[in-house]
Amino acid sequence: MTDDGVLGRIDDLIAEEHELRARAVGVGLSGADKDRLAGLEQELNQCWDLLRQRRARTEFHEDPEGAEVRPSGEVEGYRQ
Repeated sequence: MTDDGVLGRIDDLIAEEHELRARAVGVGLSGADKDRLAGLEQELNQCWDLLRQRRARTEFHEDPEGAEVRPSGEVEGYRQ
């Protein structure tokens, strides 16, 4: 996936996240919607991580295609 492809995926995920959050105002979210929102947040973090990897590889004259999506647990662990 190219940088533009990753950014496109990020845009799609953000749009879905905003839709869910807007739906939540006043009425709340169903259990399935809460699960989906959590999944979106994890996938967004993975996409941002992938984009950072790709850009770092490009900056250091390495092939950005060598960047890989890291497991959610690894990416989520960065915040600790």
